[in-house]
Amino acid sequence: MFRYTVLVAIGLLAGSAWAQQAEPGADTAATSSSPASIQQPSKAVVPMEEPQPGDYWTYEIRDEITGKVSATRTNVITDVTPKEINTRVDTLGNSNPGQIIFDRAWNMLSSGSWRFSPNDGSGIQSPLTMGKIWSFQSNGVNGANGFRWKRSGKSKVIGQETVTTKAGTFETLKIETSYAAQSGNDPTKKSEVTSETWYAPAIDHWVKRTFVSRTDKHLMINNTLELVEYGRKQ
Repeated sequence: MFRYTVLVAIGLLAGSAWAQQAEPGADTAATSSSPASIQQPSKAVVPMEEPQPGDYWTYEIRDEITGKVSATRTNVITDVTPKEINTRVDTLGNSNPGQIIFDRAWNMLSSGSWRFSPNDGSGIQSPLTMGKIWSFQSNGVNGANGFRWKRSGKSKVIGQETVTTKAGTFETLKIETSYAAQSGNDPTKKSEVTSETWYAPAIDHWVKRTFVSRTDKHLMINNTLELVEYGRKQ
């Protein structure tokens, strides 16, 4: 079952009173810069269908608005239970690691101060088949500042694609996700998010993901995550 399951690492907008209570998205905080992505020769795929402690995935996060790589992050599995996958998030240039806890379908349960009920809806529903659609609803609460968000959306498997990144060439299922979110603190504040995910069952993760967020119809985030390295404990 878990071979077809799907970080989203979480980020918060910053810079204003409203931005500080922005609905949590995907890998939006920029903490380091690195050269633009350059394609490398194809590498052999290392099977990682079942999550194990020591598994890791490293992503470059490119801000499509500026065209620059804004961060490089590595998600490392620290422990696995029948219901949860605990990960440490290491960001290049930042000595303080973060933590994200997923369920076994790679839906986020918590990220830093954020808690999601029942989860954030960003995971995968197995088995994946062409045209499959699933819906989700989620509540997010930030325990540090009391900010709350409600979201509802749906995902659909829209294709099969071969994707090449610095980490290698992968057979993927392309999933399109969209959801609307509303602030529980200020119901007039709304966000709309669209995302595309290229999920590779062989490594139990996505090799590429796009994330576009608009707040009150204004573009705020347009990011692309691309896998540059992955592996498991030897």
